[in-house]
Amino acid sequence: MRPDGWHVTEELDDFLARAGDFLRSRPALHTVPLTVTETLRTRGADAYGTEAPIFGWLDRAGEVRAAFFRTPPRRLSLTPLTPDEADSLADHLAGLSPLLPGVTADHDTATVFAEAWQQHAGTTPTLHERQRLYRLGTLTPPEPLPEGRGRVAGQHDREQLIVWYREFVEDIGAIASADAGSWADTRIDYGRVTFWETADGTPVSVAGVTPMVAGQIRVAPVYTPAHLRGRGYAGAATVEVSRAALAAGAVDILLFADLANPTSNGLYQRIGYRPVADFAVYDFTCAAQEGR
Repeated sequence: MRPDGWHVTEELDDFLARAGDFLRSRPALHTVPLTVTETLRTRGADAYGTEAPIFGWLDRAGEVRAAFFRTPPRRLSLTPLTPDEADSLADHLAGLSPLLPGVTADHDTATVFAEAWQQHAGTTPTLHERQRLYRLGTLTPPEPLPEGRGRVAGQHDREQLIVWYREFVEDIGAIASADAGSWADTRIDYGRVTFWETADGTPVSVAGVTPMVAGQIRVAPVYTPAHLRGRGYAGAATVEVSRAALAAGAVDILLFADLANPTSNGLYQRIGYRPVADFAVYDFTCAAQEGR
C-alpha cells in the first residue's frame, strides 16, 4: 500500500475480497464495476481481451473508500472520488504508465480526474460523452404498444444478434466488450437478450440485461436499426426486459442513456425510469499523438 492508501492489483479475487463489500454497499452507483467483475469472475480474466485487467481500491483507516478497474484497451472506470483522492490516484497511475486512453465515472469525479491526469501525465482531456444513469421506479408501458410481441432470443437468432451487436458498437463509437460471437453466445445461453418482433415474426429491436449482482440488473444494450426507429420498438423491448428483471427479483433495475440523445432519455422516463446520477466519459490524448 502506498502512503496515500491506494492498492493496485491484477488479482480479481484479491480485489473482490477487499473492495467487494464497498461495491455492494451502493449497487446502483457501482453497477458497472459490479457487473464487469462478475463477468470476469464467471468467464475468466480474458473475458474482455487478452491484456490483464487492473483493479485498485483506496484504504483509509482500514475502510475502503473508493475503487477503480480497467479492462485494457478500454478507459479507466472510477467510483466517486474527492479532488484530493483523484489527484493522488492520477499521480500513482501516471507513475506506472502515462498511457491511459480515458476515464469514465460520475460527472464530478471524471472531471477532476481528467484535470489531474492532464497535470501528471501531460495529456489533453476531451469530453467524449455525458450519460445519465436511471433507475426504474414504477414500470409504465407505453400505450398503445407497437404491434408485435417480445421474445427471448434463441440459438437460431445468433447471426442476427452478431450483426446487431456490431452495428450497436459502431453506432455509439465504443470498443466492443467482447468478440461479437462470444457476446451473442453468452446472452443466448443465459436468456439475457430479448427481441421485439412484429406480428409476422420479424425482429425489429433488441434489449439485453446484465446478470443480477447485489440485487441490481442493468438494461444494456438497447438497439433498433436506424431505418426502424421512431415506431416505439425500443420502448417495447425495454419494457419486456424490465418486466423480466422485476420478475427475477431485482431490487434496482438500471440503465444508462446518452444525454445528447433527448429521444432515448424521454422514452426511458416515460416508461418509469428516474435519474440517479450523471456520468462523464473523457478521452485522453498525449502531446506526442497530437503532433502526428
